[in-house]
Amino acid sequence: VGDGNEVAHVDLLIGPRGSAVETAFCNALTNNKDGFTTLLAVIAPNLLCKPPTILYNKVTIKDARQAVQMFGPAQYAVAKAVADSVAEGVIPANEADDLYITVGVFIHWEAKDDKKIQKFNYVCSRGARHT
Repeated sequence: VGDGNEVAHVDLLIGPRGSAVETAFCNALTNNKDGFTTLLAVIAPNLLCKPPTILYNKVTIKDARQAVQMFGPAQYAVAKAVADSVAEGVIPANEADDLYITVGVFIHWEAKDDKKIQKFNYVCSRGARHT
C-alpha cells in the first residue's frame, strides 16, 4: 500500500487462544535480537489495543530514526487499525479477549515521511483483516 520509500506491506497472523499464533506471539515477545524488536501495539502510552497485538520489524533497524518510525507511526497505525476493526465488527468484540495478532511491518531504510508511514501502515493493516 502506498508509494515511494514509505510503502507498506505487512505479514499478519490472527488466531485464537491456544493456537500457533498465540505461541508465536509469546515467542516473539521473549526472543528479541539485535536489530529486530517486537513491541506491543498501543494506541497511546499504556493503552494496549484488543485483541493483543505485537509488531515486529521485517527489515533490520539500523539507526534511531528507523526505531522512532517503528515505535511511533507504525506502532500507532497497527494499533488503530486493530481497534477500528473491533469497533466496526470486522473482528467480533466478544472474541477480542481470546485472539492474538502478530504483524510484521516493513519500514524502508530510506523512509522519511512519518505521516505516510502511519497512513500506509494503517490502510495496509486494515486491508489485511478484511481479506
